[in-house]
Amino acid sequence: MGRDTIADIITSIRNADMNKKGTVRIASTNITENIVKILLREGFIENVRKHRENNNFFLVLTLRHRKNRQKPYSNIFYILNLKQISRPGLRIYSNYQRIPRILGGMGIVILSTSRGIMTDREARLEGIGGEILCYIW
Repeated sequence: MGRDTIADIITSIRNADMNKKGTVRIASTNITENIVKILLREGFIENVRKHRENNNFFLVLTLRHRKNRQKPYSNIFYILNLKQISRPGLRIYSNYQRIPRILGGMGIVILSTSRGIMTDREARLEGIGGEILCYIW
């Protein structure tokens, strides 16, 4: 685990999904909890549990099982795609009018705004922009 918690979450979930793991264990912080709540609400993960071990809290995510993953070349189309946009060395900001639409609105953009972490749809409805954290499709 490095200092970039968002990259750690994205990498852990992507690796577990590619290796067909059922669960992922990530460190629990305020940012990770808010991002995981969005993923749960949008249907990208099935379940979340908070687990304590030696005074450290972890989130155990149950990934959504994807069907038809037995064929070797069909895996590409069923992998959960996550892409980090803003990083510690380069922050990317956008106002609510220029928030990108992922796959014509099929994917989501997670933003960090002055009112908390939210999806692109919520930010457009509220009329606020912020830092673009990641794309998920």
